[in-house]
Amino acid sequence: MSNYVNYASFVALIDDDEHSAHLLTRTLVDQGAHGVQSYGDANQALVRLKAVLSDVTAAWPALIILDLKEHSGANLEFLDTIGQLTCQHGVPVVVLAPQQTEQCRQALLANGAAAVFVRHAERDAYRRVAADIVEFVTLSQRPEAVGM
Repeated sequence: MSNYVNYASFVALIDDDEHSAHLLTRTLVDQGAHGVQSYGDANQALVRLKAVLSDVTAAWPALIILDLKEHSGANLEFLDTIGQLTCQHGVPVVVLAPQQTEQCRQALLANGAAAVFVRHAERDAYRRVAADIVEFVTLSQRPEAVGM
């Protein structure tokens, strides 16, 4: 007998701007992402992440995309809050952030971000970043998720 756990491949999006979340979801799907679930803002997402990651029978996200704009340190604060939880479960977190200094990027990486992508306003650049995120999802999938 084998224990089977369903590792559905989906991306959890944490975004405090509903319009931005809708646009990013649509763009990610257009770029080939399989299933994007909006986890809402930081407060909603924290509750949902704790519930999902504490349930061994639940499908965990293959990746968490963090795109908080409430204030300049919102992404870093949230990473600090969820770092131990996501690390324990092996779920990578990527941050979509405005153009930042190398020091800011290094701080995000030091606090648990697997990668930092720059958020662009220009449409083609935005699509390229979405494609890069989809590629990151593909490359970072757990072997169980693809049947290895």
